[in-house]
Amino acid sequence: MRASTNSCTICRRRQVFFFRPYSGQRLCRNCFTESIEAKTRATIAKYRMFSYNDRVAVAVSGGKDSLSLLAILAKIEEVKPKSALIAVTVDEGIKGYRDEALRIAKKSCEKLKIEHRVISYKELFGLTLDELVERKKRKANSKLTACAYCGVLRRRALNEAALRVGATKIATAHTLDDEVQTVLMNIFRGDLARLAKEKPVTDYVHPRLVQKVKPFCEIPERESALYAYINNIPFQATPCPYASEALRNDMRNMLNSMELKHPGTKFAVSSSIARLQPAIEKTLAKADFGECAQCGEPASSEICKVCEMTREFA
Repeated sequence: MRASTNSCTICRRRQVFFFRPYSGQRLCRNCFTESIEAKTRATIAKYRMFSYNDRVAVAVSGGKDSLSLLAILAKIEEVKPKSALIAVTVDEGIKGYRDEALRIAKKSCEKLKIEHRVISYKELFGLTLDELVERKKRKANSKLTACAYCGVLRRRALNEAALRVGATKIATAHTLDDEVQTVLMNIFRGDLARLAKEKPVTDYVHPRLVQKVKPFCEIPERESALYAYINNIPFQATPCPYASEALRNDMRNMLNSMELKHPGTKFAVSSSIARLQPAIEKTLAKADFGECAQCGEPASSEICKVCEMTREFA
C-alpha cells in the first residue's frame, strides 16, 4: 500500500513536518531529527574524523550550527564513547553581539555538562575586532574587510585554544552551505591553493596545527537551524554586525536562489569539487610549513598572516 502524502516517508505513521526538495522525502519531526543525527554519524564514519583516544575541541560560537553540533556530539558520546569533548569559544570583542553569544554558549555547555573555555582576540593579539576596525578606518590604504581580518585571527585563536586544552582535533560546525560558499569564493578569487585545502578533514601539515574536522559538511544550513528549533536549543539569531561587508553574502544569495530553482545544486557543487581536488592538488607545489620569524607560529612564508595584519595596525 502506498503511503499518504500527508504521512512521513520513513515511519509512514506520523504527519509530515518537513519536505526535502533535493531528496523528495517528507519527514515527521522525529524522523527529521533522527536523520540529522544519523547523517552526522555517517559523515564522521565516512571521513574517519575521530580516533578512539581523541580529545575534541568543539568550536562553539553560540549560533545555531555550532550548538546543534555540540548537542549531537554529546549524544553520540553517551551512546558510544570515542573521544573527550570540550567546547571552545573565540571572543572577537564585538560589543553587544559576542556578549550575548558567550552567555548562550556558557548555558548550553552547563546544560550538557561539557567543559567550556573562552579565548579572546584582546588576550592573543592585544586588540579586539572592534578596535581593529576603528584603526582600519583611519588607514586609507587598507582594502580588506573586517571579515577578512577576522577570518585569519579566528583561525589562529581557535588553534591556540585547542592547543591549550590538549585537543587532538577541532570540530567545527561548517555546514554544506558554508563549504559550497567557500568553494565559490575561492573560485571567484582564483585561489586554487585554498580550494585544494577545503576538506572535511584538514591535512596534517605541522605539529602545532591541530587538525580540523567538519561533521556537518553534508548538512544544509536550513536543516541545522530547524534541528535547533525543534530540539529547543537556544542560539543567537542576530547576525554579526560586520557580516554585510563579506563576499560570502553574495555567494549565499546566489546559491540559495539556484537551490530554490534547482534542488540539489549545493550537493552537486560539493561533490564536483571533491572529485576535482586530487587533480588540483597535483598542479600545486606543496607549501613547506616552517615558523614565523616574528611570532614563531606555523607559517608557509617568513612572516605569518596574523603578524602581517596586526603589525599593520600597531
